[in-house]
Amino acid sequence: TYISRVREDPTVENGLNLWCVSDNLRKGAALNAVQIAELLGRRHLQKA
Repeated sequence: TYISRVREDPTVENGLNLWCVSDNLRKGAALNAVQIAELLGRRHLQKA
């Protein structure tokens, strides 16, 4: 994974702007991590 051009994003408070590129073999694991985080977030909101 390569990350470049990290800079301040003036449109968002405390925001950063960057680009990131990665190979497709790791994409599946990253997507899985995001989906798990979304599921946990939904479950947490349902309990509140």
